[in-house]
Amino acid sequence: MECLSPASIAEATAASGERKANLSVVRLVILGVLAGAYIGFGGQLFTLVTSDLPQYVGTGLSKLIGGMSFSVGLVFVVLSGAELFTGNSLIAMAAFSHRIRWSRVARNWAWVYVANLVGSLLLALVLFGTRQYAMSGNVVGVNALKVAVAKVNLPFWTAFLRGILCNWLVCLAVWMAAGATDTIGKVVAAMLPVTVFVASGFEHSVADMFFIPMGLLLKRVPSVVAAAGPVAGIENLTWGTGLFVRSLLPVTLGNLVGGVVFVAFLYWAVYLRSSGDRVS
Repeated sequence: MECLSPASIAEATAASGERKANLSVVRLVILGVLAGAYIGFGGQLFTLVTSDLPQYVGTGLSKLIGGMSFSVGLVFVVLSGAELFTGNSLIAMAAFSHRIRWSRVARNWAWVYVANLVGSLLLALVLFGTRQYAMSGNVVGVNALKVAVAKVNLPFWTAFLRGILCNWLVCLAVWMAAGATDTIGKVVAAMLPVTVFVASGFEHSVADMFFIPMGLLLKRVPSVVAAAGPVAGIENLTWGTGLFVRSLLPVTLGNLVGGVVFVAFLYWAVYLRSSGDRVS
C-alpha cells in the first residue's frame, strides 16, 4: 500500500488548512452539519452494537468492537470531505507556517463547531423519532441513556484529559488518512486511531453533541427510564449545565490541546518550521 512520507503529509496538511480557512461561511456550515451527522451515525452504530455485546464477548472485546463501529463516522468525514471541528485542529499547521492568520483559524473553528452541533442535534432528533431505542425491550435506549449520564458525570479534569488523548488520536487518524493514496488505505488509517480512543473511553466533543442530546431525549421516555432502573447521576443530565458546562466545555478545550499541540504543532516543528512558508 503506497503512502506519502510524513514530510509530504505535513506540506499537504498545511496547504489543506489554508484552503479550509478560506472556505465561505455557507460551505463551512453545510459541510459542518454533514460532519456532525456523520459522527452521530457512528455514535448510533456504537450504541446499537454495544447494547448487549458485553454479555457475549466480555468487556474488553466489546469495547474494541464498539470502537471499530464508531470509527465509521470519521471514515464518512474523511472520504466525503466534510468539515469536523476536531479534525480541523490541524488547520493550525497553516497558521504556524504563517500561511494564514489565527483569526481565520478561529473563524473556521467557530462556524464548524456550531454546524457540527446542529448536525448532531438534527440526527439525534430524527433517530429518536424512528424509535430505534425500543429494540429488544428498550435495550438500545437504556444503553444510550447510560452512556449520556456517564459523560455528564465526569470530573472536569478527567473530561479535559480524556479530550486531549481523544483528539491526539483523531488528528493522527486524519493525518495518516491524508498520507494514504487509495481508498482502502484512508479507511484503515482513519479506523485504527479512532478505535483506540473509543475503546479507551476518551472524550470527543462532536460525539458528545450526539450522545448527550440523545440521552436527554430518552430521559423523557418512561419506558426507557423504567427499563434502565436507578441510574446514578441522572439528575446531571440536563441541556444547560449538563451538556455545555459539564461535558462540552472541558472536552472541547482538551480536544484543542490534543490536536493543536500534539499533532499540528509537533509535526510543524519537525517538518515545516524551516521551510520558509509564505505569509498570506
